[in-house]
Amino acid sequence: MDNYFFKVLRPGINTTYQDKGRFHMQHLGVTPGGCVDLDLFLIGNALVGNHLNEGVLEFVYQGPLLQLIKGKTKIAITGNVIFQIIKSNQEIINGKCNRTYNIDEGDKIDILATKESVYGYIALEGGFNIKSFYKSVSILSRAEIGPNEGKKLKINDKITIRKNSKNKKSFFTEVDTKKKNTVRVLKGPQFDYFSKESQTDFFSKEYKISNLTDRMGMRLEGVVMKNIVNTNIRSEGITKGAIQVPADGQPIILLTDYPTIGGYPKIANVTSVDYNSLIQKTPGEKIFFELIKLQEAEQLYKEHLKSISQIINNIKEIN
Repeated sequence: MDNYFFKVLRPGINTTYQDKGRFHMQHLGVTPGGCVDLDLFLIGNALVGNHLNEGVLEFVYQGPLLQLIKGKTKIAITGNVIFQIIKSNQEIINGKCNRTYNIDEGDKIDILATKESVYGYIALEGGFNIKSFYKSVSILSRAEIGPNEGKKLKINDKITIRKNSKNKKSFFTEVDTKKKNTVRVLKGPQFDYFSKESQTDFFSKEYKISNLTDRMGMRLEGVVMKNIVNTNIRSEGITKGAIQVPADGQPIILLTDYPTIGGYPKIANVTSVDYNSLIQKTPGEKIFFELIKLQEAEQLYKEHLKSISQIINNIKEIN
């Protein structure tokens, strides 16, 4: 298996192996982590015929330049991504997302950039030949946990693949990339720490996504929230999507690599149905928050999961 591999000619920005995440370790201070955009992750694996928790490569803004040194494989790139397949004879194929490509020995995959989005994914048939840690291949780079010594890809790294592909068929599916600026949230446990005026402002005025955004959190810029109780609380468990408000009154949305505990009041929590669209927003974009009830959030998420299943079920062979 080690005979089939890619060479990293350019690592891209924050390119890491990810799957659904590493669960049941939060009591040890280890966040689940995993892929940031679960929808794109699932669709990518489905396109190449993998089970839906197979490890993929996640990249940010600019992806890697990879050359297949030995073997054959089938890949799918998901997201809103500009990329090329450079064949060994120098023929250039301008790639399309959400479909598969057969990659032969000597071919290059050049992930040039994401387009009006942040995260993209590369899945390949059979998966990458990497070792899991605590039932996950997700890299948590701050803690250096996971394959590749828990580190992002670097130039000249060797990426081994599990099998030599013999399937010449190609597949595609349709994915709706419509964007929206409204983010639906639930009340946070310290919602009443904030003045009535601030509560009203939070749901009526826009916030801008700042440059201080990564896999751990997204800092927002906008109206200052006035805390009328205490700007600090006793540290407690945190969920993905929690919206903390520190002493400066500017909200921070905790993202996939969120800390397991925290001591800032939380005014709200992003709903699961809107999380993936939120994390694809780039610095400078503006968002609005809408408060909904738990029952509605649960129903919306069920409908969303159904729509992802339909996308997967609608994968078709390219004639």
